Amino acid sequence: MSILVLTAAGLLFVACGGGQTTPAEDAAAAAEPPLVVATTGMVGDVARRIAGDRGRVEVLMGPGVDPHLFKASESDVRRLDEADLILYNGLHLEGKMTDILAKMARGKRVVAVGEEVPEGRLRSPPEFEGAHDPHIWFDVDLWSQVVDPVVTALSDVDPAHAAEFRTNGDAYRGELLELDAWVQAQVAALPEDQRVLVTAHDAFGYFGHRYGFEVVGLQGLSTATEAGLRDMDRVVDVVAGRKLRAIFVESSVPPKSIEAVRSACADKGHDVALGGELFSDAMGAAGTPEGTYLGMVRHNVDTVVGALR
Repeated sequence: MSILVLTAAGLLFVACGGGQTTPAEDAAAAAEPPLVVATTGMVGDVARRIAGDRGRVEVLMGPGVDPHLFKASESDVRRLDEADLILYNGLHLEGKMTDILAKMARGKRVVAVGEEVPEGRLRSPPEFEGAHDPHIWFDVDLWSQVVDPVVTALSDVDPAHAAEFRTNGDAYRGELLELDAWVQAQVAALPEDQRVLVTAHDAFGYFGHRYGFEVVGLQGLSTATEAGLRDMDRVVDVVAGRKLRAIFVESSVPPKSIEAVRSACADKGHDVALGGELFSDAMGAAGTPEGTYLGMVRHNVDTVVGALR
């Protein structure tokens, strides 16, 4: 059902007297925390940490969901329509949702947190046709820059608790900066000639830039672009030619492409290990360490450093 139809039905309901509420119901609705809908788990996790118990945060894209290919269903659109605040990554990560988010922005607060970070720190690879790399969460220090936009957005929809949002935001930023220092310390134990990260798609560019890795992706920045034979040959030449110890699959990308790289390397006489699964465009399941941003980063770093060392 379209938003227009839902709105029309709501107006008819009110006109018939069904929309009348009691003072007690009005007070309860006013006291209810704002509903925040985030597109990705990473954005949703920031919102949860800052909102605390002063917000109801829902995430559209769960574990293993590729945001590059995600198409909002009718129920997703309904959840967005009911939200008091919509948060998304932006920078074309949720490419197929662009029109929906633009329409939602006409009637409510909609914030692309990735487009609020300093533009001078964004990667703009030539192969991405003048656009920015959207995978900003792989640089933990850069990801800390989204805290302020989320604090501001929550304060706009719930000004009565703005001071609490600011306090929570400051505390969470401190945790992120501690995590950034931890990542650097872990990577420092890895010989520089082994700091080559081979994955299914080129999502780890910010990670490589921040922490000193050469990143080799089989697909481009977006999984909407399929890898070809030239891409396969390029990656196999790097892995086999440099005798790399491990390559990695991603939780939101089918593993067959990386398994094909491993098989091709074996044909060239080099046995490379599958170093483990990395969380790239989606976090882990709720209730697991990888179901939080901090836990996801720790898992990825432990997996990469352990396999390459």
